[in-house]
Amino acid sequence: MEITVCGTGDVALLDRHIGSPGALSFHARRFARQERGESTYLVAWLAERPVGHAELRWGGCDAAAVRAARPGCPEINGLGVWPEELRSQGIGTALIRAAEELARERGITAVGLGVAKDNPRAAALYARLGYQPLTDYHDRWSYEDADGALRDWVEECTFLVKDLF
Repeated sequence: MEITVCGTGDVALLDRHIGSPGALSFHARRFARQERGESTYLVAWLAERPVGHAELRWGGCDAAAVRAARPGCPEINGLGVWPEELRSQGIGTALIRAAEELARERGITAVGLGVAKDNPRAAALYARLGYQPLTDYHDRWSYEDADGALRDWVEECTFLVKDLF
């Protein structure tokens, strides 16, 4: 497995192998943020096929509760491994560690990530990697469904933080 920073040609491969709904894929939106310097979008590869991704958002989480509790803390966002049968094989861990290393290279001393309250499997992974609960919050985002309608989503989450030494 190899972890790389997303390149221009990678977005189409991500869409093909790890699809996203709507006219503008979430991979394209993440890549656009990376191009603006707001984040770094990491991709995990197996045999020249993308199998996972994570975005390190340098400006931190959008939620006001998180910003108030830990101002300036970069956020690992959008961690995913696909297809599902590849989960629990170290790909998510490798993506998180790569994001942590990028933060260390910038002299950043802590990173955080959110976990949905109904995702105990992810919460267990993050705890094993040293992430500690900071605050609860509501994660809000929009997506375009298959019919082109914009849908809003709200999810109860906990923001976790890890000090990098």
